[in-house]
This record gives sequence, structure tokens and C-alpha cells, in this order.
Amino acid sequence: MSFIGDAISHSILPGIVLAYVLGINLFLGALAASLLVVVGIGLISEYDLVGEQTAIAVVFVGFFSLGILLLSKVASSSDLSHILFGNILGVSRGDLIIMAAVAGVVITGISLFYKEILTASFDPAHSAAIGLSPHLIRYLLLILLALSTVSAVQTVGVVLVLALLVTPGAAASQILRKPGKTIFLSVAIASCAIVVGFYVSYYANLPSGPSIVTALTLFFVLSATTSRIKRRVRNLG
Repeated sequence: MSFIGDAISHSILPGIVLAYVLGINLFLGALAASLLVVVGIGLISEYDLVGEQTAIAVVFVGFFSLGILLLSKVASSSDLSHILFGNILGVSRGDLIIMAAVAGVVITGISLFYKEILTASFDPAHSAAIGLSPHLIRYLLLILLALSTVSAVQTVGVVLVLALLVTPGAAASQILRKPGKTIFLSVAIASCAIVVGFYVSYYANLPSGPSIVTALTLFFVLSATTSRIKRRVRNLG
């Protein structure tokens, strides 16, 4: 799933570039491209043309290469930097409204289908045995993942967005084990890292995307170190 998140984050590049050319909201272009990527990966895997990992790689590389080609023709080096590495100061009021709406959709989807997603993710055979459709749940999870990816691109760019998808959960899992509590902690860690990274980038005159990702990485190191110390203390006791 981490690989899928990385693939989606890079594959939305052509959608962003086309939206830039057409003069429409970049978010909408990224959203359209992400949904195409999800459908493409799903169809290739479903019809057993190749394995899922290969399908992800084919779509990922194809879309990303197309995006680079389009960028080389239409965007300046400044535009390229903002698209690839993000610019949190470039988020407009309209972007915030769209991002809030998308966040609402993602939170609602997870809340309504939390048990189904959890079951299908950890035990697909059991979920099928009790009447659930792992394929449908996987599509739902991919769509929610695509929406989350698109929401984060404006902040950290297509290159670094994987960090927002993976690192908060990895940090939270060092401290907690129950999935529900881990989700809430990962959101808290991500929010704190974004605030810290943003202020560091503002006062130190650094790029916002890399600053946020660096803060996330430090949170992971702190969580992992704390967890290791607690285990050692517990063993000594």
C-alpha cells in the first residue's frame, strides 16, 4: 500500500500540468489523474494481465513520465519546484475549501466502513467468507488514498507526499498497537509536524515541503527511540 501511495503521488503529475495549462484549479487536475490511476491499476490487476506490483509500476512510470514531458514544455523552473516539492504559502482560500471537503469525504468513508476496511486489510480470506467483497473494499481504500494524496500535494509536492502518507502511521505504530488509537495518534503527529515544519521554513527561509517532511522524520525517530527505551526499561523491570 505504501508503494501504491507513492505511485499515485507521482502519477497525478500530468493532471496537475494539464490543469495549469488550462488555467483551472490544480487540485481538480490532480484529482482527475488520481482517479484514472486507481482505475488503471485496478483494471490491470483484476484482469490478471500482470501482477499487482507490476501494474502499479507500469501506471506509475507511464503517468509520471508523461507529466515530466508536459512540464518540460509548459512550466518554468519555479513552477516545477512548486509542483514537485510543494508550496504551502501558495494554498488559496479555494484550495482550502476543496481540501476541507475532500478531508470530510475521507473521514466519512473511514468512519462508515472502518470495520470492513480493517477486516479486508488484515484478513481478506475471512472478509470474503463473511460476505464482504475484498475487491470493492480495496477500490474504496484506493480512492480514499488517492483523495488523501491529492490533498497533500499542494503542501509538500508530488515527490515528498509519500512521507505524509507513511511516516505519521509508522511513528504512531511505534507507540500504540490498536488500529483505532494509532490512526488518531498518526493524525496528531502529522498535524504537529506540519505546524513545526511550516514555522521553521518561514523563519529560516527554507522550502516548506522538505521542512515538513524533515519534521515528520524527526518525530518518527523520537517515537522509535522512546518506544525502544520503554521496552528496555520494561525488560529490566
